[in-house]
Amino acid sequence: MDKTVESDYREHFVKARTLYWMGWRPQRIAEELGISPQLFHNWKKRFDWDEAGPIQRVESSLEARMVQLVFKDEKEGKDFKEIDLLGRQIERLARVHKYQDSGRESDLNPNIQERNRAPRKAKNEIGDDGLEELTTAFEDSLFDYQHKWKVAGLTNRIRNILKSRQIGATWYFAREAIVDAFHTGKNKIFLSASKAQAHVFRQYIVQFVKDTTGVELRGDPLVLPNGATLYFLGTNVRTAQSYHGDLYMDEYFWIQGFQQFRKVASGMAMHKKWSQTYFSTPSAITHEAYPFWTGEQFNKRRAKDKRVTVDTSHAALANGMACADGQWRQIVTVEDAMAGGCDLFDIDQLQLEYSEDEYSNLLMCQFVDDTHAVFPLAKLQRCMVDSWVEWRELKPYADRPLGDMEVWLGYDPSGSGEDGDGAGLVVVLPSKSASQPHRVVEKIRLRGLDYEKQAEEIRKLTRRYNVSFIGMDTTGLGEAVAELVEKFFPAVTRFNYSPDVKARLVIKTQNIIDRGRLQFDAGWSDMAQSFMAIRRAMTDSQRQMTYKSGRSEDTGHADLAWAVMHALSNEPLEGPTERGGSMMEIYG
Repeated sequence: MDKTVESDYREHFVKARTLYWMGWRPQRIAEELGISPQLFHNWKKRFDWDEAGPIQRVESSLEARMVQLVFKDEKEGKDFKEIDLLGRQIERLARVHKYQDSGRESDLNPNIQERNRAPRKAKNEIGDDGLEELTTAFEDSLFDYQHKWKVAGLTNRIRNILKSRQIGATWYFAREAIVDAFHTGKNKIFLSASKAQAHVFRQYIVQFVKDTTGVELRGDPLVLPNGATLYFLGTNVRTAQSYHGDLYMDEYFWIQGFQQFRKVASGMAMHKKWSQTYFSTPSAITHEAYPFWTGEQFNKRRAKDKRVTVDTSHAALANGMACADGQWRQIVTVEDAMAGGCDLFDIDQLQLEYSEDEYSNLLMCQFVDDTHAVFPLAKLQRCMVDSWVEWRELKPYADRPLGDMEVWLGYDPSGSGEDGDGAGLVVVLPSKSASQPHRVVEKIRLRGLDYEKQAEEIRKLTRRYNVSFIGMDTTGLGEAVAELVEKFFPAVTRFNYSPDVKARLVIKTQNIIDRGRLQFDAGWSDMAQSFMAIRRAMTDSQRQMTYKSGRSEDTGHADLAWAVMHALSNEPLEGPTERGGSMMEIYG
């Protein structure tokens, strides 16, 4: 057969097959190509065109187009691009054939094979370079008093630190623990009054490692490649006695049942290789942890001739000291922290914002004598629960934490401008019966915000929650905020403070607390401090009893407590019944 004729014959064959697979009718194909219908049917039958599968049809079409382009005498740029594209498709189909024979996904995707060949990086692995970066970042970030904590941890089994608020203790010990865990493989156990508070350690650790090395640690507990495990526990420590490791107990002066809690917890660090670290802001001298701090608890277990003297004065402990009962103690006030390089505070401003008693307690590490307090710590501790364990219906990180459940808001205003007291804003999930507690599910401190921004924070809460009541004090910026809130929540309830109004709020809240009908997260020590700040006092005229928090302003630093009382005011004075209504509603 002449080569030209043979070429035309092949071309007609390929075109006929392609058109047939494209769905053309045989008669139409014969007319299009100028061949006899008999020849077309011979090709179709002889080469089993009807039996060809989808992949075979695609391959044949690709091959035909490829041959056509290859034999084209004068090619354009688009021809070369199409040839390259067709070649990749033919290669892909070849992998499909190989996969059909072997069943191995690596034959279908060569990247899988390359990934399998590469050494796998262990979970939470940061490598030697990452560990060096982490160690350097940790040591370069320390203030002088934190360096003392680091050195004390090298030679002392028990560290006990009484500290001012906001000087970076939780932040420091989170970093110390993760660096040491990567170096030594030793377990770490973080304890706090609530699981939510304990997870602050985890947040600091994850963020520190990610910022420094780019690796995001995963897991709860966190398990490192060297076998070290970091546990983050609340008061459910009683169910985790099998854990062992270095112990960190945060804000222990606010933990209910501290003696039993420490007995169980310290058993986790009983072996000599484990260390124990306790640190907290002070609460009240009536707290169970006070004898542990003073050394009195140590002496109670010893014969008289073996008792020791522990000097817990600031003068003795300002620089840290190894005491005779085996504990290394230190007191770090806000002024000590500033002297140690911490430049985060403005002392003059703080002294304006806090009363003398508040300044002494919150920032100068002085314990409170709450024996005559309106809300003593012993009663407040009954309100403190592990919210992550107790409140199953609350989803704190969801867009709607409580779904459509109704809540009450309470707001206590700030003074004017940046120099004013902070405002308090709380969300309360109200009880449905006399046997259920009210739950403070969210708290917000607003400082340095003008009245428009404070109103906007309230508006944000009305979008996150199904708000049915808002109670607000109209002192200071309160009225300006209330006027703005009224535009999107017309039913806002105002409180114009007088001794009688404050007395009703306090008496109602005392009744609720005494009956065990108020709960908030045990990690919220600032909530307890806010309630403890309220004292009975005489009015300026000395003719009537009122309630103050130690400032010339009536509310002062007790903003969160007053905010809670504003929200709770929505409950009738006689309280709800088991059927959810008030006694007046049923019998009135």
